[in-house]
Amino acid sequence: MQRKFMIIGALMAMLSVAIGAFGAHLLEPIVGESSMKVYETGVQYHMVHALGIIFVAVAAGFWGDSRKLAWAGWLLFAGIILFSGSLYLLAITGIKPLGIITPFGGVAFMIGWICLMAEAISKKKK
Repeated sequence: MQRKFMIIGALMAMLSVAIGAFGAHLLEPIVGESSMKVYETGVQYHMVHALGIIFVAVAAGFWGDSRKLAWAGWLLFAGIILFSGSLYLLAITGIKPLGIITPFGGVAFMIGWICLMAEAISKKKK
């Protein structure tokens, strides 16, 4: 689990940088300012949660594999796809109904962080 989430987290972080660069250098001249702000929000949440997945991998190294950590990692990953992905598509296409998907990603983020917190709470202080 540790290796899997480290790979996924590093891949997601790299994609966040690439997607951000695409937006800054190629997309900005094409879409309006409000669409660019939506896109940039997607990039910010993408990177923060990629780092969260990496943190899940590190936590698994310290605490060992657990169902809560696995859920945390997969929910953060799903959140990136749903939240950031929907914002990217919304900004690029202008199709407003795509915004319906975004809150599902936000909920996945929150539950993922709750799973990580629950795992930390379950660990006894030595």
